Amino acid sequence: MLVRLEDAMRLQSYIVVVETDDLIRELLERWLGEAGYGVVLSCRDHGEAVVKPQLVIADVSNPGSAGATIGALRAAYSAPILALSALFRRGLGGSEEAARRLDVCKVLPKPFTREELLAAVCESIERS
Repeated sequence: MLVRLEDAMRLQSYIVVVETDDLIRELLERWLGEAGYGVVLSCRDHGEAVVKPQLVIADVSNPGSAGATIGALRAAYSAPILALSALFRRGLGGSEEAARRLDVCKVLPKPFTREELLAAVCESIERS
């Protein structure tokens, strides 16, 4: 559920989604909205900070730009970052190491289920 900027200030839980794939971005918006989170800014680009979210969810599937993407998000937002990535497949490990290397609170491998996403969101917000 996308919310307007003026409404975002009243929300307890709002999340910025940075995802280049329109279908995945729309799915994230729906799942987060159904769970009671407002998606304040869902965009293809980053660096458009308008409010302070509780969490930033960002796709980092491009290994060449992952570090730059996270760096730009760190500069734009003072919120924990949950990274989504197709680079780390379920069961192959490495996502904890990637989270440390990228300096994000968690890396959630793609594909993921609604339940896995919401658990990662809750864990990331609780850690902050």
